[in-house]
Amino acid sequence: MTAAESTRALAIVERAYRGTVETQFSDALYCAFLFHRHLGGLDVLLRGPAVGYAARAARTPPLRLGGTTFSTGTEPGQGLSVLLESGVGVWAEEPDLLAYGLAGEDSLLPGVRSVPGGSMAARWSGYRAVFFL
Repeated sequence: MTAAESTRALAIVERAYRGTVETQFSDALYCAFLFHRHLGGLDVLLRGPAVGYAARAARTPPLRLGGTTFSTGTEPGQGLSVLLESGVGVWAEEPDLLAYGLAGEDSLLPGVRSVPGGSMAARWSGYRAVFFL
């Protein structure tokens, strides 16, 4: 445990959900940004399909409903960049990165770190709170 962890919370994101047409801006990464500001520090662990948020080459196509295209949805890469610039620590679990074809740190956005599967659980006691987002 580091001194920084003892004052921070850890948010675990497992679902790759980009928000909805109704809310447009409110996805897990936006909520993480708000938690970071209000809790005084946050780290994020990406698991499962959510590791795709960290892909350097990821592009989110516009959402199509019937004949209408919505280009106002959230962009996970941008949301993750905002978190990193705000001082949020971001990790992604290696087994899930491999499962989604993201082998190697060079396939991830700058600042995202990979960790062995399950290794962050050993650090949970060092965080002031751990929650799923």
